[in-house]
Amino acid sequence: MEKCSTSRYSRSGCLERQLLPLLKPVTRAYILGYASSTTPRLLSLCIAIIRGKTSQKYNQSGIAKSAFQILIGGLELQRFPTFCATLVGCNSIFGARDHKPIIIKELLFRYLPNVSSLVKLRLSKFISAFIGAWLGLKLLQSKKTPEFVQNVAVETPGGCVDTKVPLAGRTIDLTLFTISRALDIIVGSLWSCRKARRRKTKQWNRFDELISRLADPMMFWASSAIIMFNWLYTPEKLPRSYNKWVRSAAAVDMRLIAGLRQLRDKALIYGVEPSHPHVFTEMCRDYNWPLEWANHAKTAPVPCQIVHLKDGPSCEYHALARLVRSTAWAMSTYLPLNLVLVLRHPSSKALKRAIKSAIRSSLFLGTYISLFFYGLCLVRSRIGPLILGTSNASLQLIDSGLNVAGGCILCGWSVFIENSGRRRELALFLIPKALATFIPRSYSMDKQWRESMAFSISTAIVFTAVTEKPNTVRGLMGRVLRTVLTQ
Repeated sequence: MEKCSTSRYSRSGCLERQLLPLLKPVTRAYILGYASSTTPRLLSLCIAIIRGKTSQKYNQSGIAKSAFQILIGGLELQRFPTFCATLVGCNSIFGARDHKPIIIKELLFRYLPNVSSLVKLRLSKFISAFIGAWLGLKLLQSKKTPEFVQNVAVETPGGCVDTKVPLAGRTIDLTLFTISRALDIIVGSLWSCRKARRRKTKQWNRFDELISRLADPMMFWASSAIIMFNWLYTPEKLPRSYNKWVRSAAAVDMRLIAGLRQLRDKALIYGVEPSHPHVFTEMCRDYNWPLEWANHAKTAPVPCQIVHLKDGPSCEYHALARLVRSTAWAMSTYLPLNLVLVLRHPSSKALKRAIKSAIRSSLFLGTYISLFFYGLCLVRSRIGPLILGTSNASLQLIDSGLNVAGGCILCGWSVFIENSGRRRELALFLIPKALATFIPRSYSMDKQWRESMAFSISTAIVFTAVTEKPNTVRGLMGRVLRTVLTQ
């Protein structure tokens, strides 16, 4: 009897020892996914309460109930925490752990006996991550939302009937984020190999070093130019939340943006008197400007003072005023966040570092916004007329997109205010958003397998890299994945 009891306890202990290493990464992934999906929404609610600008959605149900709904909503099955747990769980269950054969690796050893153990180990990790990514993404994609439903008219014997057709694309931002990280790993690994080879043969030169240093800033610069151009002219191509954040940071009268779009679309033409009042007419009345400024038959181009809003006629003063206002706005966000992080390990040194980081990041964002608007003015009032002339056709061409392009080209250089680590993080943050402007945000369901395939392959690359060559997964994501996947 004692032997049976001892045997039962030993079996349960063995099972516990086998399950714990599998459950730890899954639990960590779920908790991290839950925190990352609920914390930003709770912070937004807190900021709205502090500023006295709670949205209509929160007012209807009460602040406490809204916070409760945020916390409960994160526990739903088709949400990000479950996706994270599924992804890491499949990687732990099917993959290779401590060089022990687990399911996939065991199959590879059986059916690929002539392949080296190292290749089979890496292949098992890749396949297990691929399976987890596919299942996790399908879980997210299975959630139906009104934004991804299209009303289609279908001819029937009884007449034309509207039918709701589901659309794919709900997870496109996550997919593009993963693709960009996988490409970063591949390109970074190839460059590291080239660097090692050229250093070995003493061919590594200053130009190679310059490319290494400028790669991240130039990727940020290019991405920010694409994003800002699309934010002004085609904002629907950007993620809704990011579009809203850019609008908040820009702090601009949206009628000005509408007017710039009308100039690009030729709804307003220089040299032709408008047939009806338009956005610039409304702005002239509200800001007490001469109504002649809104008559493009008499006034061409639109005076820069309209772009400056309340900052007067000087482009330089407007740029400086925007720098001060935007830096102060950014400081109200960055400083509290940095101070909260200090609470983990409080010290005078950490406090100084947090304040310095907040000032630098705020100055970067303020400079970014200031340079965008100054670049816009510079092209439309100085450089553009000097090169193209001052005819109505030339001024129309300048205000049809060249002005905005000037701001887009100029703003990204502000990234050099940040340190190299932050430049890397900012570049990796913006690249997927820039990629999103080149593809539709929703598409037919029959093409969803392509997105699933791209996401799964990219995730498999990232997960394999973080376990085999951790240094190739750069930035915060690399540190987080290394923490989560530690068993």
